[in-house]
Amino acid sequence: MPEARTITEAAPLIRRGDITPTDLLDQCLARIDQYEAKVRAWVHIDREGAFEQADRLTAELKAGQNRGPLHGIPVGVKDIIDVFDMPTGCGSKLWANSYARRDATCVARLRQAGAIILGKTVTTAYASFDPPITRNPWNLECTPGGSSSGSAAAVACGMCFGALATQTGGSITRPASYCGVYSLKPTYGRVSVDGVLPLAPSLDHVGVMANCVRDLAVVFQVIAGPDERLGFSVKGHYPVQDMEAALARAEEQDFGPDLSVLGGLFHDLLGPEIRPHYSELIDRINSRVTLLERTATPAQFSDVLHMHRVVMAVQAAGYHGDRLRRHPDDYPPNVRALIEEGLRHPAVVYDAALAAEEDINDQLTRMLNGVRFFLTPATTTAAPDPSTTGDPAFNSPWSFTGHPTVSLPYTYTSDGMPLAVQLVGSPMCEDDLFAAASWLQRVIGFEPRPLPL
Repeated sequence: MPEARTITEAAPLIRRGDITPTDLLDQCLARIDQYEAKVRAWVHIDREGAFEQADRLTAELKAGQNRGPLHGIPVGVKDIIDVFDMPTGCGSKLWANSYARRDATCVARLRQAGAIILGKTVTTAYASFDPPITRNPWNLECTPGGSSSGSAAAVACGMCFGALATQTGGSITRPASYCGVYSLKPTYGRVSVDGVLPLAPSLDHVGVMANCVRDLAVVFQVIAGPDERLGFSVKGHYPVQDMEAALARAEEQDFGPDLSVLGGLFHDLLGPEIRPHYSELIDRINSRVTLLERTATPAQFSDVLHMHRVVMAVQAAGYHGDRLRRHPDDYPPNVRALIEEGLRHPAVVYDAALAAEEDINDQLTRMLNGVRFFLTPATTTAAPDPSTTGDPAFNSPWSFTGHPTVSLPYTYTSDGMPLAVQLVGSPMCEDDLFAAASWLQRVIGFEPRPLPL
């Protein structure tokens, strides 16, 4: 029986009948049995329910019904996103047995598209900064990042073909980068947050992790768009473009996008062990396309990390402050400190941060209209030790402004840890971003290695 690594590889095998959804589920569960005891990516695995889904989807195929490229594909869901009749624990001891009574909108859309919901992946407590139980599959003595820790580790191990994740600071891009998988943080509001535990509502994004750019596009195509439950999903109910058509155009043309290497903090905070790898990547890209000179960030960008922290802290306090007072023992130190910080911030400081966000957003969007895409490292360093979830400095700015990003692994450090690069696009233009990322993936030619576990 052929073994697939990506949704892009598996979908035609299922369509032709070379494998069944049950075969694919067996493959994922075998990886779970092989790696989970060491990696601890899951808080809930619904084996029985997954097999029931696989049997039903196999029967549909035999009857001539194919729901599309996600038909029969096992996926994971971060444990702050509701899945009907599964617990939404959110990394909390008190909520560990709090079962959802309906699917979040993004999960419902995955089901409708034929995906098999395999279970819930580990999140840090309340999707914040306290270290998770999950370990990095490339080195168990390193963090997988956070807060979407289990989603990144599960995809890296082949326990599922894709996973839903969320980001308020750096919680999609960073763990995906540390674990050597691909990620999408879409434009703010492009994917509904219905059924998702808030941390900071004006910063919260739902995104995707998978094993190639095309897989990200396939999942995004399904989960994006307006949500009647919320009354809106994006300003003006902006339509979701045809991602497959965008990727096809990029492959046919095969010319490089307009890129700009973004400087400022993305240069200043880059760890010395990453600099030569990143420089080599820029040289490789430069041999295929003329890059603009290094572009400076807007003047106010020097304070972007502080302003992001202010907004995140105040909004986290707004949602969690009362519950923290009632259940202080259910909040570990880092998220507790964030909430308490938010409770102390004067309104004038919060208002100034919101005003700065709007100003920076406008400036960046104007800059992108000239160059189309920014290129930055995805993380400041390779995955550090498990006492931390890592530094979100290269990710938080895009959570703050809401610009869409795709991260792609491009090499390994000398000790075998993955490194990733980040592309930033214009708001609502995920189709263009996927096309550019697909081109970059071909230029990089990243070859996954066997896990050392």
